[in-house]
Amino acid sequence: MRQSQALEILKTGANVFLTGEPGSGKTHTLTSYISWLRSHGIEPAITASTGIAATHVGGMTIHSWSGIGILERLTPEDLDRISSKEHVAKRIQKTKVLIIDEISMLSAGALSMIDAVAREVRQDSRAFGGIQVVFAGDFFQLPPITRGGTPAEFAFSSAAWRTATPLVCYLTEQHRQDDTDFLDVLGAIRDGTFDHTHASTILSRESDGDELDSEIPRLFTHNADVDRINNEYLAKLPGSAKTYRMVTTGPDVLIEGLKRGCLSPQALVLKEGAIVMCTKNNPAAQYVNGTLGKVIGFVHGSGEPIIETHDGRELTILPSEWALEENGKVRAKIAQLPLRLAWAITVHKSQGMSMDAAAIDLSRTFEYGQGYVALSRVRTLAGLTLLGWSEHAAMVHPEVARMDERLREESLAAEEAFTTLREDGDLEVMHRNFIHANGGTLEAAKDGERPIKRTTYDETLTLILEGMPLIDIAKERKLTVGTIADHAEKLIVTGRLDAAPLLSLIPARLIAALPDIHQIFEEVGTEKLAPAFSKLHGKYTYDELKLARTLFVKELSAS
Repeated sequence: MRQSQALEILKTGANVFLTGEPGSGKTHTLTSYISWLRSHGIEPAITASTGIAATHVGGMTIHSWSGIGILERLTPEDLDRISSKEHVAKRIQKTKVLIIDEISMLSAGALSMIDAVAREVRQDSRAFGGIQVVFAGDFFQLPPITRGGTPAEFAFSSAAWRTATPLVCYLTEQHRQDDTDFLDVLGAIRDGTFDHTHASTILSRESDGDELDSEIPRLFTHNADVDRINNEYLAKLPGSAKTYRMVTTGPDVLIEGLKRGCLSPQALVLKEGAIVMCTKNNPAAQYVNGTLGKVIGFVHGSGEPIIETHDGRELTILPSEWALEENGKVRAKIAQLPLRLAWAITVHKSQGMSMDAAAIDLSRTFEYGQGYVALSRVRTLAGLTLLGWSEHAAMVHPEVARMDERLREESLAAEEAFTTLREDGDLEVMHRNFIHANGGTLEAAKDGERPIKRTTYDETLTLILEGMPLIDIAKERKLTVGTIADHAEKLIVTGRLDAAPLLSLIPARLIAALPDIHQIFEEVGTEKLAPAFSKLHGKYTYDELKLARTLFVKELSAS
C-alpha cells in the first residue's frame, strides 16, 4: 500500500494499524495525518510505547497519557483511582484521535489496561471509548518486555486489539534504503529465507573497526559495551573534563523511575571534541532526541557546552527537566543536560533512527528483532561496518513471522475496498463526516494537507488542558510566568478557556490570597498592576498578580 492510500483510510476515522518495513514511511504518513487533523481543528493525542519513541514523535508515553504508569495489571481499585484523576480524565475525554507509535514494544496487557481506562473515563463501551486509535509500528522490531525483563505478549494478542478491529495499512514503498542487495538481505530476514548467501553479503562488511572514523556511531546490544567505548574515546581526548551532575527533587522511589526513563546519565562527563547525542526534544532550541553533534567549546563562566551538529549549526545546550506529575502537581523531577556520549549507543536506543553510516556489533544478540533493527538503521550496505556477527542476529519471532502473511493479506483487502469507495466518490464524504463528527472545521478541506500554524496561545492552551501547572508551563515553553498568565487571560476573555482548570494549576498560596487581591482590584482597577502591588505592600510578585487578575477578569465576564 502507498502512503497516500493509507492517508485516505486514516482520514475516514477508522481504527488503523499502520505498519511496514523500516524506511517505508510510517512516520511520514503519521506526520501528514497529524497535519491534516490540525488543519481542520482536531488535535490528536500523540503517544508512543516508550519515552525514547515518544520524543521521536513529539508526544508523551501512552502509559502517562492513560494514567496507568508502571502498572502491569489493573484492579478495580486502580481503575477507579485513575479515572478519578481530573487531569487524566480531561485528557482522555477531549481526545478524538489517539496515536500509539512503536506498538511492537507495547504489551497486550498494557493495551488492555489503556482500553479499560478509556472506556471507564468516557463511559462508552466501544473500543477505547469510541476514540479513533492508530497503532503504528513494525512487529519485526523489538518486542515488549515486562519490568522484570521477561518477554510479554504482543499487543495484537490482546482482546483490546481484536475489539478495535483495526484496518491494516501495510506500506510497501521503500524510502530509507535504495541498495538492492541490502534490501534483499533485510527482506530475507523478514520472510524467513535468510541463508548463507545473505550472510555472506553482510559478512563482506566485517571489520575490526580500528581504522573507523571516530564520529561514525557504533551500535551494541549491551549497555556495558556502550559505556566501555564511550569512556575509552572520552579518555583519548586532550584537555580537561567537565562534569555535570543530575539534580533531583522528590521521593527516591519516584526519582529512580525518572532516572530510568531519562537517557542522560546522573554524572555527565564532557570534553571538547566529545561526540554527543541530544536526549530530549526541544524544537525551540533547534534540537530533538537523537540529534548528533560534537562539543566544540563551553560558555565562559556558566560552563554550558556548545555543540556543532552534523548540519553545521552551533547550539548551546542548557539543562532540562524531566518531571512526574500526579493530579496536576509535580511529585518528582530531575534536571540534567539533555546530552549523553554517543560514540556508541545501544540497539534499543537506535530504534526509529536513520543513519548514513554505523558500525554494528551483533555478536551477542539476545532478543528477537535486535539484529534486524540494527541493520535497518543504515541506508545502504556501503554505510554498514560489521564489528561482530551471530547466527541469532537474523532471527525473528516465529509468532510475528506467521502474523505477517495475514497482515499483508488484510492490507490488500483494505486497499481494494477503499479503491472502490474512491471510485464511487464516497471517500471524500467519509472524510467530511469524520471532521464534522469530531467538531472540526471543513475550511481547510480544499487545501489538502496544508496545516494551519499553531499560535503561542494554542501551545499554552494545550498544556493547561493537560493539567500542567502554570509555573511548569513557563519552564517548558521557556517563557515567564507573567507571559503564561497573559496567555491564560486572553484565552479566558475569548471564551477558549474556563477558569476552573486554572484553580488547580496555580500555587496554593495564591489561591488562599485571591479574595484579598480581588478586593484590591475592585478598589484600584486592573488596567495597571503597580497600584495593586503598592497597596499590597509588595507581598505578591507581579507574576502572581497577573495570575490573580486572570481569574478576576473571568469573574467580571461572568457577572
